[in-house]
Amino acid sequence: MLLSRKHGDRPDGYRVTNVEGVFLLIPYIMKTRVDSQVYWEDDVEITKIEEFVRAHQEDLPGLSLYHVIIAAALRTYSQRPYLNRFVVDSKMYARNHFCVSMMIKRGLTVGGEETLIKPEFPLDATLGDVVEGFNKIVAENKAVDSVNGTDKTVTGIGSLPHGLVKFVVNTLMFMDRKNCMPKMIHKVSPFHTAFFITNIGSVGIEPIYHHIYEFGTTSVFLAIGKKKTVITTDSDGTIVKKRVMGFKIVGDERICDGHYYAESARIFMKLLRKPEKLLTPPDKVYVDDAIKGLYDRYLLDPETGKKTKEKFSTGGKYAIH
Repeated sequence: MLLSRKHGDRPDGYRVTNVEGVFLLIPYIMKTRVDSQVYWEDDVEITKIEEFVRAHQEDLPGLSLYHVIIAAALRTYSQRPYLNRFVVDSKMYARNHFCVSMMIKRGLTVGGEETLIKPEFPLDATLGDVVEGFNKIVAENKAVDSVNGTDKTVTGIGSLPHGLVKFVVNTLMFMDRKNCMPKMIHKVSPFHTAFFITNIGSVGIEPIYHHIYEFGTTSVFLAIGKKKTVITTDSDGTIVKKRVMGFKIVGDERICDGHYYAESARIFMKLLRKPEKLLTPPDKVYVDDAIKGLYDRYLLDPETGKKTKEKFSTGGKYAIH
């Protein structure tokens, strides 16, 4: 759902002002993401996910554990909209879409070229939508001779003389802070994303705590590690064998409080334990209730992007906390 813009909005987000006093002040105290990073880790049992993936290979061709993780993150964002906030120039915004950035490798050799992709999904998307959209964009970018918009932009800027590269990058960062960066850069920049994920386990190691970039709007970064089998005990003391995968998340503490992060993590983990819930759309998609003038904004037509005569209201598919 897209809403009409107001003064102070960005192309990728609506200004957030209706928050508690401490969250109005924190972005001015902790001015950078480096100041604001918080860390969380857990070993996630993937036994049921692997069984689920095997059971649905026919109706969801190409389904992988990676798709389930991304779909679970997307569903969590649809229920916990504060996660989709970001801070730029000490101002808080609610992102007006969901996208996920990740690195993929062209070829399986050590020297194989890498590229960044950023598929976008509606917040009511199902696991099937994620599989289809993800596999399509990966197929387009896997070819060794393929060049996407991100590749062209990076190569174009990186090929300039040293002094010009510094000037262009510093200018873009300044323009981003002042809300006047070209939309084309927003579109191709992997750093302007709701969720960044990296599969460290694909190279056979445990996950790392990956920083969230100072340039862009990334507020949450997930690194997942290698799959492993562990021997443990369940609640009644029975020794059991489990398949697990390490998760490490770095988040920007300015966008929401610790309790909100904790509740969001619980939702995320529940979805990973019951991935079948991702096969159907969510009953409700929750909208950030702190958006400036939320009920005074008009809905935009999803096809044309033009303003309709209908103002935002709760009910139907959309709700607020």
